[in-house]
Amino acid sequence: MMKPTGICQYVGMVLLFPNMRYLCFRIVFLDIMGVEGGIRFVKYLLFFFNFIFWLCGLALIVVGVLVQVALHKSLSISDATASAIPIILIVVGVVIFFIAFCGCCGAWKENYCMVTTFAVLLLLIILVEIGVAIAGYIFRDHIKGEVREGLHQLIAKYNTTDEIKQTVDKMQEDLKCCGANSSSDWIHFWADGKTVPDSCCVNISKGCGVGELHDGLKVHLQGCHTAVEESLMKNLMWIVIAAVVIAIIQIMGVVFSCMLMKAIRSGYEVM
Repeated sequence: MMKPTGICQYVGMVLLFPNMRYLCFRIVFLDIMGVEGGIRFVKYLLFFFNFIFWLCGLALIVVGVLVQVALHKSLSISDATASAIPIILIVVGVVIFFIAFCGCCGAWKENYCMVTTFAVLLLLIILVEIGVAIAGYIFRDHIKGEVREGLHQLIAKYNTTDEIKQTVDKMQEDLKCCGANSSSDWIHFWADGKTVPDSCCVNISKGCGVGELHDGLKVHLQGCHTAVEESLMKNLMWIVIAAVVIAIIQIMGVVFSCMLMKAIRSGYEVM
């Protein structure tokens, strides 16, 4: 409902100009409906935003768990770097999940405290994301080194289990690479010192890698670490676009929350 001060102004107009009673009440009605309609739109938009945000949090949790499982099945890295990214994904996903739930409830029930809490926490998430992006840029060389070391350890365990062997072969086939740094990483795996796994071959067939360690026409000479970096660079544009879109959505969430907070505090009925 409209604030009392606004209604009093219109009542005063009616008392001063009785003949304009119909026009004045029409103005009051349109003013109330216009304001409340706009606030109602903001409320439902904020609820929809939070629902999408809630789904994003759930997706991050699922992706984080899957990546964590995949890394422990494949890469073996000397410290916690391998688990850092999936753990961050899971933690951020859980935080977003509960923050979005708080935002949904606050928007639907028009609870000033819950909407305020949501806005503050979402703003903190934005600041944390900026900090993580800066830290990732600063420590990018360290991360690259750990990934390279993990690939070396994975290659070293090639013949230990069928699972690791299949993981390495799949990686080399998909990325069209051989070894961690180059095909030379396989030099000590076979007696002749010149054989690579068949998954390194340009045209894969049984026994195609025998004695072809340095033949660039028959096997891929590029290491998988370089191939991974090139693959990431190819998708960098889409990663940046996704990050910008997410940032815009989060900022919109803060703005809509502030608008709804102001409306609730002013005494408008949004329902």
